[in-house]
Amino acid sequence: MHRHMRPHHIKGALLPLAAACATPAAAATEESQAWITESLIVTATPADTITLDLSQRFRRDSSNGEQQTARILIDHRIARGVQIGGGIAFFHSEPEQELRLFQQATFTRGIFLARTRMEQRFFDTADRPSWRLRQRVQASIPLGSSKAPTLIAATEFFFHLNRAKPSDKTGLAVLRQQVGLRQPLGRSLDAQLLYMRQQTFRDNAPDAVAHIPWLTLSWKI
Repeated sequence: MHRHMRPHHIKGALLPLAAACATPAAAATEESQAWITESLIVTATPADTITLDLSQRFRRDSSNGEQQTARILIDHRIARGVQIGGGIAFFHSEPEQELRLFQQATFTRGIFLARTRMEQRFFDTADRPSWRLRQRVQASIPLGSSKAPTLIAATEFFFHLNRAKPSDKTGLAVLRQQVGLRQPLGRSLDAQLLYMRQQTFRDNAPDAVAHIPWLTLSWKI
């Protein structure tokens, strides 16, 4: 026999669904950061580019405090729109230090860029290196002449391939989404300002979401 649901029955049926839908949004913890990067890009040969950059990352205690980085990268063009390269980086923060080696391949076609990077991360708090794969996809859309800004939109996925510590997560670990503008300031100087949403996925703990304005100054010689 067909039975009509009374208001209190409907309310009782909807409460578990509402709780389930609200759980993911409530699970993430959020914070604000600010990053600044100074970059020097040197064209060593018609096929080789050397990039040196320094970064200052102003973070709250929940992200283990402020962090300073230094990086050097060499890219070599092997075909039109194809570069391979690698480098070394150092990351300093209050709780730990990291030395990072990385190798990458970059593909460009028109306004699109795709970069695949493999990293070996050596922490002073771990006995073995952490291996990480990063995949970035970016679109750079000119908004006018060469002196006009360029719209930048990018997404990057970070995959942890092993556990350097027992508490480490494997698989998809971080998602970055970026949007902003790059503006030429002169013949060899650019300024880029992005908003970045960075989500760190965690096992048995809330995800961490950071909202980050990121200013980069690039000098090309």
